Amino acid sequence: MKKYIDLFSRIFVGGLFIFSGLIKLNDPIGTQIKLEEYFEVFAEDIGSFFHYFIPWALEIGMVMIVLEVVLGVAILLYYRMTISTWILLGLMIFFTMLTFYSAYFNKVTDCGCFGDAIKLTPWESFSKDIVLMVFVLHLFWYRKSYESLLKPSMGYSIVLATTLVSLFLGIFAIRHLPFIDFRAYKVGAHIPTQMIPPEQPIIEYVFEKDGQEVTSLKYLTDTTYKYKSSRALNEDKIKAKITDYSVSDEEGNDLTQSTFEGPLLLFIVYDVWKASTSNQTEINNLVKALDGKVPMLILTSSTSEMVETYRHENQFAVPYAFADATVLKTIIRSNPGVALWKDGVVLGNWHYNDTPGAEEIQELLNKQ
Repeated sequence: MKKYIDLFSRIFVGGLFIFSGLIKLNDPIGTQIKLEEYFEVFAEDIGSFFHYFIPWALEIGMVMIVLEVVLGVAILLYYRMTISTWILLGLMIFFTMLTFYSAYFNKVTDCGCFGDAIKLTPWESFSKDIVLMVFVLHLFWYRKSYESLLKPSMGYSIVLATTLVSLFLGIFAIRHLPFIDFRAYKVGAHIPTQMIPPEQPIIEYVFEKDGQEVTSLKYLTDTTYKYKSSRALNEDKIKAKITDYSVSDEEGNDLTQSTFEGPLLLFIVYDVWKASTSNQTEINNLVKALDGKVPMLILTSSTSEMVETYRHENQFAVPYAFADATVLKTIIRSNPGVALWKDGVVLGNWHYNDTPGAEEIQELLNKQ
């Protein structure tokens, strides 16, 4: 019996860690954003010293992501199980405490366990960790009885290669964009549609009559029925994928709808002080080539004074408007980033390292 539990534990724990790590390697910036959110919450609830971790969120996230993948591979190979299971247990205790904190205090509504690919509620994340912990503890308890499936030198080579490949993939995704885009603003998405709930709520009402509970999909007006509670039966389908996209000008006028009208080349600069200027020449060349041909707009969460200084210093002659920083980071994982929309449909997203040429923009618009 034990050998079957060993086999399942090895495949389940190792496979889940590899899957979780690969999902995050696809989008390390997403993990950075989630860690910054946790650090902000911890700084407020536990101690202000957590603010010191925020500038290092990307590096901390990368270490954790690579560690997940490497541990998953090590567990599958039974490689150095004593040290591997100690690290695994420590990581699981940390994750379980984190998800419990999120669930119990309702502080971070999405743990980011599987990035944007699979969304879990805080309690679902905590339940997942509890189940996983059972099999982690099994592996930890019998750690000294497992023999590596490969010779030590081969196991070392595979673990080292996994580390290097993981680092390469993560750094590549940071310097460009996610390999697979799971976000609501991915190429091909129609933004206005994403802002509409898929279904209207179906409400189930609970009443009491003669000591018995009675449920109904209609609100019963008969006074013999005493109302007790109600709930949405399709709660997972009544929330739009995009709930916080909003654009305004300096005077506070709502420009949201206008961003869905006709073609629009967006430059996403959520923080002008942190924005890279390494490819500003290419961006400026793109602006000059399309001036008067395609409407353009800078979307930022910085102040007007900061944006004016930024535009002047970089000769970035594009009008600007304001949106929430978290929304802008969700639209594109690049600061600055370039996005092309037409009638609310996303035609293209580019990292500043991959700034498109005017010909590519025109070609995409002509195809639409």
